[in-house]
Amino acid sequence: MAVTDRNEAVASNAEGDTPVLSAVGVVKRFGDNVVLRGLDLDVASHEVVVLLGASGSGKSTLLRCANLLERVDDGQIFLAGEDITDPRANADSIRARIGVVFQHYNLFPHMSVLDNVTLAARKVHGWDNERARKRGIELLERIGLKDKAKEYPDRLSGGQQQRVAIARALATNPELVLLDEITAALDPVLVGEVLDLVREIKEQGSTILMATHEISFARQAADRVVFLRNGQIIEQGPPEQVIDEPREQATRDFLARILREQPS
Repeated sequence: MAVTDRNEAVASNAEGDTPVLSAVGVVKRFGDNVVLRGLDLDVASHEVVVLLGASGSGKSTLLRCANLLERVDDGQIFLAGEDITDPRANADSIRARIGVVFQHYNLFPHMSVLDNVTLAARKVHGWDNERARKRGIELLERIGLKDKAKEYPDRLSGGQQQRVAIARALATNPELVLLDEITAALDPVLVGEVLDLVREIKEQGSTILMATHEISFARQAADRVVFLRNGQIIEQGPPEQVIDEPREQATRDFLARILREQPS
């Protein structure tokens, strides 16, 4: 089966530009299970790259490696040209440059919505309370939840909580946003409001690497779709090519199964 080579992986980058994120020959094992097999992937500035693939294909593991929640076993990952897999790298300072949202919102239940949004700005980036508060209110207004600033997370719907988690990830204008199956834990009726917010942050120029099973969203919002299977990139390109006219049989089989399970 053909595996996309690295020349294709970086085709979307302008010549000479340093990618925001670059994975080079990344290998990750869990015991005898090799989850990422020499994976190469670049994400250019302001690009939205959507990872597709079955459970166990390596999507979430790649995102966790990019945020240093998992250490790679071989290869390198660069953030704006800096080798973040170097053991001497300061993991906390690197994570402070990346916004991350997982499928479970991970909001602190004992803190207000506003305090959740501004926590990293205050505690990690050292913003004073007034600066953080202004930024938090601005973001909550943008996502339509300004009136919930003083509420606690358990008073919000799942979709609202996930929107707050996204606002928290954006609070300090990160260089890279990682979104890992952010709609997987939501009722179907709430998925749209979260994906609408992702569309909005795309339009504002954020650099996003996102794992999802939402094919219709990938078709509408991605600059590039990357299909993973067994820890390797099998196929990638514009969504109209990968989703609508896939070259590889493995991609066609995956999409046929997923599209049977969800509306177009």
